[in-house]
Amino acid sequence: MTLTGPALPLFFVVPLVAAALAVLVPGRALHRALLIGVPLASAAGGAALVARHSSEPVLSARLGGFVDGIAIPFVSDTLSAAMLVVTGVSTAIVLTFALRAREDELRFFPAMALLLVAGVNGALLTGDLFNLFVFVEVMLLPSYALIAMTGTWRRLAVGRLFLVVNLVTSSVFLIGLALTYAAAGTVNLAALAGRASEDPNVALGVGVVLLALVIKAGAVPVHGWLPRAYPATSASVMALFAGLHSKVALVAIIRITSVAFGASSTVTWVALVLVVLSMVVGAWSSLGENTIRRVLSFQMVSGVGHILVGVVVATAAAQAAGLVYMVHHILTMGVLLLAAGAIEKTYGTGHLVRLADLLRREKALAWIAGLALLSILGLPPSSGFWGKVALVVASAREGGWLAAVLIVAILLASVLSMWAMQRLWHDVFWGPKMTVYRPRERGKMLESADKPVPLPDSVRIPGADLVPAGTLLGLSLVFFLTPGWWWPIASRAAAGLLDVAPYVEAVLGR
Repeated sequence: MTLTGPALPLFFVVPLVAAALAVLVPGRALHRALLIGVPLASAAGGAALVARHSSEPVLSARLGGFVDGIAIPFVSDTLSAAMLVVTGVSTAIVLTFALRAREDELRFFPAMALLLVAGVNGALLTGDLFNLFVFVEVMLLPSYALIAMTGTWRRLAVGRLFLVVNLVTSSVFLIGLALTYAAAGTVNLAALAGRASEDPNVALGVGVVLLALVIKAGAVPVHGWLPRAYPATSASVMALFAGLHSKVALVAIIRITSVAFGASSTVTWVALVLVVLSMVVGAWSSLGENTIRRVLSFQMVSGVGHILVGVVVATAAAQAAGLVYMVHHILTMGVLLLAAGAIEKTYGTGHLVRLADLLRREKALAWIAGLALLSILGLPPSSGFWGKVALVVASAREGGWLAAVLIVAILLASVLSMWAMQRLWHDVFWGPKMTVYRPRERGKMLESADKPVPLPDSVRIPGADLVPAGTLLGLSLVFFLTPGWWWPIASRAAAGLLDVAPYVEAVLGR
């Protein structure tokens, strides 16, 4: 399959049309086919683009054929194409678990999930900051509904927090766009190439945009909303958000800093503070949580710091390492969140103090979770091993005090994460035999009984519930075994971030 520039808008249009079909046309079989098929189609299209970019670095399209400044630009390079593949595959697998949890039976769930996919694809491919804002809002609108989909007061309260934070952040984003347009006369990213490092007024506007994206990504010190909001959703919705929301914001941060600022010393200092704080504070904070998914939410915060190391070091090796770590983080967080969802679905709780001895009861789960925890720590055999090694090596090549600070932060965060993961493993998989649990209430898909009941020996997690997590773990293991295949792709994506001339030429024709 060969894709050309004019086909790029289809990555947004197809999920959008599918979302409309899910609303207008009844039928559970159709809805399930759309939920799985559309993300996989996006991944297949992304794979075709990755192959195309081996010979043609950048493809672009002007929606409607309008002139620059009016047309909505869609731009694809190796980075955006690779992210389409990863997000498409992970979304399809997460939604498979949502089908197992019967969340697709909730009214408008299929449409909201597909609309979220449309926003993600658009945000990854847009070449204009205003349209980035539009596509991020397209992502957020269905997310509000997905959080509150069950109608419980608890999730409505969490939805309110999520709504307020993102509305305020979107207002900050718009202020940044206005400042950028006032200073540069454009918000086309290619037209802003290098201008933020030359003009302080442009730097101010772009910096405010980046502030909004940093909040959306959940970096320290503006991370407090994420560990409160994400774990209060269902496991499948949290896995969707972990693989899509924060990662789109991170890709946008990496892209904007690389194009608009280049290797600016100001960006380096600010990014260094965010990176070190996020890695260490996120890992440390996960020690104090009492549920599986709240522990993982702070590990997501720590992962933000690792992914942004490339922005600090600003070399091809560091950018490639950050991108590799992002792929690892999507896969590994997906494994652990879906495993946590399987536990909650069967045992009715994710609280550490209410779980024990699952190593004896759930051997398949123990293998899946154990290998995923090793990946979080960066130990083989896992995708996390190459991610951590690449980050340390890329930082060491920089030399000097900057390398020392980054390597110490990475190692310290790894030790703290090991402590937190050991505690999680001890509480959930070791300990005394479980005697009580909280089964799902009859007729309610997402809620468990408040009072525990005796736990019979026959209660086990259905094997099909572990297939999505096991599939993501399998992809993580493949990632560990095939660095010679994917490292050239990561290097090509990093090279496109450092040399923006092909990007500018493809978009502006000069």
